[in-house]
Amino acid sequence: MANIREIQSRINSVKDTMKITNAMYMISSSKMTHAKKKLADTEPYFYGLQGEISRILRHLPDLHHGYFSAREKIPEGERKIGSIVITADKGLAGAYNHNIVKLEEEILARPGIHKLFIVGELGRHYFAKRDVQIDTNFQYTVQNPTMHRARDIAAVLLEQFRERELDEIYIVYTRMENSVQAEAEVMKLLPLERSSFNEMKMPLNMHREAIALYPSAEAVMDSIIPNYVTGIVYGALVEAYASEHNARMMAMKSATDSAKSLIHDLSVIYNRARQAAITQEITEVCSGARAQQK
Repeated sequence: MANIREIQSRINSVKDTMKITNAMYMISSSKMTHAKKKLADTEPYFYGLQGEISRILRHLPDLHHGYFSAREKIPEGERKIGSIVITADKGLAGAYNHNIVKLEEEILARPGIHKLFIVGELGRHYFAKRDVQIDTNFQYTVQNPTMHRARDIAAVLLEQFRERELDEIYIVYTRMENSVQAEAEVMKLLPLERSSFNEMKMPLNMHREAIALYPSAEAVMDSIIPNYVTGIVYGALVEAYASEHNARMMAMKSATDSAKSLIHDLSVIYNRARQAAITQEITEVCSGARAQQK
């Protein structure tokens, strides 16, 4: 009977765990839906900014601006490279954090002087244990990606780029392809590349509208580009947030399915042990009855 009680206790323990994993699945599902809605509501504004930058560059093809400066004269080994690494604050999300860390380690292996800007506690713990110097740790951002926090991050990066403390800036984050697939990727944030704004080309026979830039084209770009960069950072934060909860949903679903399978196997073992105990009791009763008859 002790063996039966042990199996029953284990079944109850697995059932309790399954309740937790199922609840976490539902919570992550709700948060992911909310994050995707936030991104969809703000994307048109930043696509509009991208269109305006493309429009200015189309009208002024000879325009040179500091945010487009690739600084080719700086040797490869002396280039200052900054990386915004967006991980989660907690685990239980499958390979989500591992994939981000792996991409950042590839960047750190490149020649140059590297600076890390960490968003997420797991990323901070990982690189701190490996004695990698962290320039800035943006706390409390992963679980609440807001425009205000994206603007704070963008302000730090833009200032360091303008002051030539950084020559290249990358964002390492996870982009959600669809409801079942997300890909960790590296996106170049600065310097901006003209080729990324050439997608919105107009046909040759279409009227090219005249525009007036006041007080100057440089001043207009100085105003638009920081907002555009803020939008990219915000989009990456929300994409990473949605991808994290999508990964956690998949992990919790897998854990719940495993728990169900384990409960089924334990139930079979429990029934066999219970049947064996009942059979043994019947055998003992029959043996006692025969002995009594004799």
